[in-house]
Amino acid sequence: MKNFTQEEWANELSKTPEAKILDVRTDSEVEEGIIPNAFNIDIYKGQEFISELEKLNKNDHYFVYCRAGSRSAQACAVMQQMGFEHTYNLEGGFSEWTGDVEY
Repeated sequence: MKNFTQEEWANELSKTPEAKILDVRTDSEVEEGIIPNAFNIDIYKGQEFISELEKLNKNDHYFVYCRAGSRSAQACAVMQQMGFEHTYNLEGGFSEWTGDVEY
């Protein structure tokens, strides 16, 4: 897992066209907005979260975010334990996302 600032995260994302953007926030948080092209799996859903992760390709690159950066860091740690090799956490999370950074 790597922790990136918004600028670093977007820069790395732009270099990885096959990357997946994973939003681990709750449904109500997602209603506030979402980073374009992201898909959502709520980390608070426990075993359902794990079950959904098991369906993903562990070789893909996952750019993970939540509201502030701590749940996404936890998600990246869980993903690494499950064998995912490429996980990137957005420090500061969606609350700091401006959408100004091109990717």
